[in-house]
Amino acid sequence: MGQSISSPPPATVMRSSPPSSCPMHDMPSTGCPIQHNNPPVAKSPGGCPIDHSSLNTLNPTNQMPNLPQTPIYPQSVALPTERTMSSIPRVMDGETRTDTRQTWEYPSPQQFYNALVRKGLDTPAEHVETVVEIHNFLNERAWGEVLKWERKVAQEGDEEPYLARFKGRPGEMSPKARFWMLAGWLLPSRFNTEPPFDRHDWIVRRPRDGTEVRYVIDYYSASSTLNGDPGFALDVRPALDSFESIQQRVAVGMDSVWEELREKGWGKSERGGTQQAS
Repeated sequence: MGQSISSPPPATVMRSSPPSSCPMHDMPSTGCPIQHNNPPVAKSPGGCPIDHSSLNTLNPTNQMPNLPQTPIYPQSVALPTERTMSSIPRVMDGETRTDTRQTWEYPSPQQFYNALVRKGLDTPAEHVETVVEIHNFLNERAWGEVLKWERKVAQEGDEEPYLARFKGRPGEMSPKARFWMLAGWLLPSRFNTEPPFDRHDWIVRRPRDGTEVRYVIDYYSASSTLNGDPGFALDVRPALDSFESIQQRVAVGMDSVWEELREKGWGKSERGGTQQAS
């Protein structure tokens, strides 16, 4: 589906303070958080470390295979097998006939490393825990951006939506990402010239009526902070799959334009009054 170009470029999402031992400190400010210094064993597009093109049996909710928790070659250090619970709702309360709120569960560092090796990416095992932290951090921020969009159409008394399923599409650049690449080529001093290092499509379900909305998420590298910490930017928006989503995208785009004009003092005289056309 086509993506609107009415909304502004993604806002930069900065990671506050990576650990001093984080491999990100030794990496360039652009590119995927996974190190690609050594060529992969098998040809595969850069992006999400999960092999989405696998012919093995995949989980239909996340398009990922079952990842083992056992060490594999060439792993040199032991990695934790504990998995972290996210804040992203997986099912609506009561859907499984329980009173507990279920959330998505992130892969353990061991599973993450196994996925990297499976895809042919050479990443030191001692750095994987930090990479997993960054991966989880970005997904939490992405969900926060999804909720901002959902609040614009929520009705009084609505329950929080939840993530029904998702799919990584690292080899497929969205139309909007292509537009920003073209803008960067034409005006490199104003727009980013680097493509997103990953893309996800998230299917969000609204408990009120079961409506499903597809969100497109482009993950970008951004400029480092003043103290050298790596920066990331997320462009999260509903796909143009329905008239409601088109309305949302246009409205948000216009709001951003008017806000920028107000910040520049457009339409105001030096005395604080509104300028009149002559």
